[in-house]
Amino acid sequence: MKQISVIGSSVCDEAEAKLAEEVGAEIAHSGAALICGGMGGVMEAASRGAKNAGGTVVGILPGLKSAEGNSYTDISILTGMGDGRNIIVASSGDAVIAIGGEFGTLSEIGLAIKNRRPVIGLNTWPLNVKDYCKGKDIVVAKTAKEAVSSALRLIK
Repeated sequence: MKQISVIGSSVCDEAEAKLAEEVGAEIAHSGAALICGGMGGVMEAASRGAKNAGGTVVGILPGLKSAEGNSYTDISILTGMGDGRNIIVASSGDAVIAIGGEFGTLSEIGLAIKNRRPVIGLNTWPLNVKDYCKGKDIVVAKTAKEAVSSALRLIK
């Protein structure tokens, strides 16, 4: 089964939540599993979208209690690592979709790129990493459907 990580802030506005929920639903419709940090904001909205569309949701939680995660998670991975879990979230997806985000999201983008995961951005950090990634850059998408299509196309 293909796995797509969705990353973004644990607090988001209504527009980002709607976009994340659409991304989650598109991931579920594609047959891929959604991987995320399992908490609130973008992660919860994407999880809700995937779960409501019949998909599988894996939450990589920062603590040691599954009750800390959002209620849409099918499988909780308890790390006790705090933000250190970002490496697991960024590396567990065959591709990564970044929606909005703050510095935690930025760290996950960097880790995903370092580990040669394609990154698709929806209203996220405007980075130009072509020189570092030997011609690869963050793929910019404008819609949830476009983001998931790009992720699936870039998964090797």
